[in-house]
Amino acid sequence: MDHRPEISPALYRAGHGEPLVLLHGFMSSWHQWRPVFADLVPHFEVIAPTLAGHRGGPPYDQPENTLVAAGASLEQQLGSLGVGQAHPVGNSMGGALVLELAKRGRALSVVAFSPGGGWAAGSGEGERLARLFVRQRRLAQTFAPIVPAAVRHPLVRRLGMRDVMHHGELVPPAEVVEMMRVSLGCTIFAEVLDALRSGKALLEGLDQIAAPTLIAWARRDRMLPLARHSERFRTEIPGVEFKVLEGVGHVPTWDAPQLVAELIREFAERHAVARACFVDAARAPA
Repeated sequence: MDHRPEISPALYRAGHGEPLVLLHGFMSSWHQWRPVFADLVPHFEVIAPTLAGHRGGPPYDQPENTLVAAGASLEQQLGSLGVGQAHPVGNSMGGALVLELAKRGRALSVVAFSPGGGWAAGSGEGERLARLFVRQRRLAQTFAPIVPAAVRHPLVRRLGMRDVMHHGELVPPAEVVEMMRVSLGCTIFAEVLDALRSGKALLEGLDQIAAPTLIAWARRDRMLPLARHSERFRTEIPGVEFKVLEGVGHVPTWDAPQLVAELIREFAERHAVARACFVDAARAPA
């Protein structure tokens, strides 16, 4: 079998073993997971696609702007890559999507970092997020010409990414420039804003999730504050494990890559098919 890495704007795929699917957040790409690849590729087949409607990914062709429709789009995308059941891991919007996959029976285990879609209906959080994304995009459009020079300074990177990271200065300048370009290249910006404002971005049926699930939340999350966004995941997912992460922001992969990789690896290995088969065999009567 050919285990050479496959790397393109649409996909990062490398390693062998049980499939581990990494899903990025809104206006991002698979590059979000770059800091953890070195720790995960030796243990899994790591599959990190750029989601439909994002720069480098396939077009989004679903007729509705809902999380259920986005889950169907993702299921088709993974099917085209030959991915069946896997250990999906996601952050933010990607976290919401891995929970959608779990509802569809596609998950061996699930890890979601500060997943979206969990705020209470009528709380106004969808509208707040829509306004925040509009502000972020306008700033990116306005300052795009000077960003490559400005982000050479660590303090600029820290301040510029304080909404999503605790230590933005740890991100290399070239990566910050790429993040800006990716965010401006998102073609489903209007559709996601509509879903946020209309309530169609809310997750439903969390009690249908049967796969082992770990929810990890940044205590300093400015995008989806812990107190307002975590309660439904804590109470509605059967048997959920919940961890609060210190010293990281909403996107934790650059703040603490070793911590993130360790959480993913430990949970996925604990619920690996190969381990389950070994345990079942050991328990079988002679």
